Amino acid sequence: MRCDPILTGLLLVDPYNDFLAEEGKLYPRTKEVSESVSFREHMKAVVDEARKIGMRVFYVPHHRSEPDDFETWLYPNPNQVKARLSQVFAKDSWGGQFHPDFMPRKGDVIVKEHWASSGFANTDLDHQLKMHGLQRIIVIGALANTCIEATARYGSELGYHVTLVTDATTAMSHEAMHAAHRINGPTYAHAIVTTKELLGELSQATK
Repeated sequence: MRCDPILTGLLLVDPYNDFLAEEGKLYPRTKEVSESVSFREHMKAVVDEARKIGMRVFYVPHHRSEPDDFETWLYPNPNQVKARLSQVFAKDSWGGQFHPDFMPRKGDVIVKEHWASSGFANTDLDHQLKMHGLQRIIVIGALANTCIEATARYGSELGYHVTLVTDATTAMSHEAMHAAHRINGPTYAHAIVTTKELLGELSQATK
């Protein structure tokens, strides 16, 4: 990959306490995979380097759950039903807050919350990227086989150059990670790299 920070946006998907903190509702289900790839440490390293070189960071947050979500919807999907029942990322709760290691800073863009998996569908992400003159996206966060894949695939459909970072995301099983990066990813992503490989590219980007 060739990374131009002027043309590239870093998409940080769902950096909530419920995913990233050990006390989070979903952390126990991702713990094995997260710790095996040093997910949080790698994600932070990518965000820190992106900010260092002046790459804009876009927060791509999932809808924060409320008790009456989807009650009048025609076809809520299974994950939406589960989210309502368990109230993951609940509105006005600790679990629905951004993890302390990933708090927004001045200049970051917080995109409208996505209702399902894609950060593009029914949000302003595409508009925000275009208004900032960006053509390429690096997608990190949670989960590899749901929101990461849906967002990255949608981005590819819209014409963006898409980079996946295999160890700056997580999933609820190693099988899901394998499917996301080794089976599905190569059908739409333009680059699939490790954090080490990405950081090497980013460190050269402004030289």
